[in-house]
Amino acid sequence: MTMTSTSPVHPQNCPLCGQPNQCAMEVQLATGIAQPPCWCTQTQFSQDLLNKVPEAARGKACVCAACAKGANA
Repeated sequence: MTMTSTSPVHPQNCPLCGQPNQCAMEVQLATGIAQPPCWCTQTQFSQDLLNKVPEAARGKACVCAACAKGANA
C-alpha cells in the first residue's frame, strides 16, 4: 500500500522544508499592501530543485531562499 500526503498546501511556507518562504507576492495577497518585487523573481531555480517540489504544491507555494541557495551551492 502506498501512502500519499494529504497535507494542505500553505502558500506562505516552502514546500521543501516547511519554513516561511518570505514570498512578497503572498504577503501582498494576504495584506492587500503593495510589496516590492519578490526575491524569487531575481533567482534562477534549477530544474532539479523544482522537481523536488511535491506535485500538489507546484505552482502554489514558493521555495524559500535557504532551499534555493542550498540547491545552487
